[in-house]
Amino acid sequence: MTGLPSRLCAPAPGWELTADVCVVGSGVAGLCVALHARAAGLSVAVVTKVEVDDGSTRWAQGGIAAVLSATDTPAAHARDTEVAGVGLCDADAVRALVTEGPQRLHQLISWGAAFDRDPGGRLLLTREGGHSTDRIVHAGGDATGAEVQRALRDAVAADPGTTLVEHAMVLDLITDVDGRAAGVTLHVLGEGSADGVGAVRARAVVLATGGMGQVYAATTNPSVSTGDGVALGLRAGAVATDLEFVQFHPTALYLGPDAQGQQPLVSEALRGEGAVLLDGAGERFMVGAHELAELAPRDVVAKAITRVQLRDGVDHVWLDARGIPGLAERFPTIVARCREAGVDPVTDLVPVTPAAHYASGGLATDLHGRTTVPGLYACGEVACTGVHGANRLASNSLLEGLVFAGRIGEVLARELPVPAAPAPVDPRPQGLVDAAARGPLTATMSARVGALRTGPGLALAAEELAGLGERTTAVPGVPGWEATDLLTVATAVTAAAGAREETRGCHWREDHPDAADAWRVHLDVRLDDEGRVTLSRRPVGEPVTVSW
Repeated sequence: MTGLPSRLCAPAPGWELTADVCVVGSGVAGLCVALHARAAGLSVAVVTKVEVDDGSTRWAQGGIAAVLSATDTPAAHARDTEVAGVGLCDADAVRALVTEGPQRLHQLISWGAAFDRDPGGRLLLTREGGHSTDRIVHAGGDATGAEVQRALRDAVAADPGTTLVEHAMVLDLITDVDGRAAGVTLHVLGEGSADGVGAVRARAVVLATGGMGQVYAATTNPSVSTGDGVALGLRAGAVATDLEFVQFHPTALYLGPDAQGQQPLVSEALRGEGAVLLDGAGERFMVGAHELAELAPRDVVAKAITRVQLRDGVDHVWLDARGIPGLAERFPTIVARCREAGVDPVTDLVPVTPAAHYASGGLATDLHGRTTVPGLYACGEVACTGVHGANRLASNSLLEGLVFAGRIGEVLARELPVPAAPAPVDPRPQGLVDAAARGPLTATMSARVGALRTGPGLALAAEELAGLGERTTAVPGVPGWEATDLLTVATAVTAAAGAREETRGCHWREDHPDAADAWRVHLDVRLDDEGRVTLSRRPVGEPVTVSW
């Protein structure tokens, strides 16, 4: 295979359904878009890969950042966001996030989400890494994502105008003769007439597929996070940007040297309440490393932990949360998961290590979620709106989903054209990577494109990924489709990381340890007609060209 597949090898659709809007993904971004579209009187089909609750949202232990205190300001929230983003945030996108966030949070409460409150009924506000003041709301201490997911799921389920298609993996974009998105092909597993490959025909497609953490051997992301949305977008001709900025959560629970797949995270909310990081000698190493010590931005903490691990030749460091009053009552989810692994945070030090956590980049959008492909929108982690820059600030992710889902809803309510005639069958050749390539792929990404990167390592990773692309199969199915999506995303991430010769945010190049003014640009990623990754620079502040 000379390049990445331009479309997935799959049977022709054998069934179809229609809706005004097709939303792919059922986390905070997707379900909020669905609710806004329904409020505008539009019919909606929500396609989700497993079940509606199996995405990343329910795993969010942190909270939602919003300016809710009289002592806080949108300017302060914007400043903290931009400091964490290290010069690559889009100012207009950040302004939208911090000014519209409180309204969208209250809207979420009106949809049924219940957050922690003090005895007087006021929302409890806490602080997390990179924030200069208390502005994080939580639910159930460390179960914010689960509560948000519950409220949105119940709200969507109560609306008969929304069709939910579960156990469905999205494959490729359908376009009309004008090149506008007109639906998606998908494969549904399970019983009934919807079994197999089908199509959802729609006047607009919104990708809300979440992240791509499964491209690494160890990640905090669920098993469904295989980069399907970014891969589909690239195959459809969309521009992706900032893909090299993969955030590694500093404190995933270390489960041993052979642990694979999703790892439990130990929320930085514990560090916000006084937990400290220790090396093997019992010494705090974040004091002096940053003025905020353990509450420094995530990239700073992840780098510091990695340095200690390299210095001491160890696989993990220790988190000491024993001094937090009422730890088991305040953080029941974390304590329960640690105890399952044989560690009691109430009495024991907790072994932690960085793991792939969040993609700050994604499909490039304008301020209303439009990608560069007409009729195709993106929202949440699959999108790059410009708010995160080189490193997402803690608890801005759920907020971004809320805010930009609302903005997409506004656009859908006023500009949803009827599609033109369907495009003829795509003449581009199909392709599929052998599922057996997945293990070597994730091993390569973790070893050479992880939290610690070098030019020679990235070049070797690119070579290894190209070799894996030659391992093809003609047998369609979920394993091969996922492997192909993972290879597409991995190749794009590696190319961007190899091109960016500096250290900025969560992109850490040992051979280029400093940030460089010349690299205060976005790296836009496209696939050419041969399926090869192409890169171009775009100055910060210059929006991606969206001409529809």
